[in-house]
Amino acid sequence: MGARVTGVDFSPKAIARARELARRAGLSAEFVEADSQRLPDALTGRFDLVVATYGVLPWVADLDAWMGGAARALRPGGWLVLVDLHPVFQTVLTFDPFVADWPYGGGAPQHDAMTGTYAHGDAPLEPQAATQHPYSVGEIVTAAASAGLVVERLGEHTETETDGRHILPQGPDGLYWFPFSDTYLPVLYSLSAVRPAAAGRD
Repeated sequence: MGARVTGVDFSPKAIARARELARRAGLSAEFVEADSQRLPDALTGRFDLVVATYGVLPWVADLDAWMGGAARALRPGGWLVLVDLHPVFQTVLTFDPFVADWPYGGGAPQHDAMTGTYAHGDAPLEPQAATQHPYSVGEIVTAAASAGLVVERLGEHTETETDGRHILPQGPDGLYWFPFSDTYLPVLYSLSAVRPAAAGRD
């Protein structure tokens, strides 16, 4: 739709795959191999929009560095849009029976052996060591504010079209919900924040 898109990932395999998919789709896009906690200076102030979605911050060891990089990549007046699994939902190991085994926030490394993939939770793969970091909603919003961003909207969403963790019941409407007593707990959150325009400009 006319956007000039740049993708960033620390994995050279992911970058190579993205370039191949863009080539096959006939899309013009730039892909940069870099750690999102230490973005290269060449990306500073280049973008009107920074987007990160689904399975983002738990893989980030330094939340402040990630938010700071996102803020620096934006032009004045540019937006950060972040959509991810809600920290409450991330505490849950299984829904039925209900077992919660993950901290709510704090950022302390959590070590686990993971099987499957985002696309196929039951894929027959050897367990792989993984380290994730739990952040609360308050910590995420505070990190955005500390990076100089102005949070315009924080949404907490009780339904989702897909359950990447493969633990939620699917409702008759085809959506996945997180029932709790006689209500629902949030599955996703969305955060929209803007880098303020430079002083003396509209």
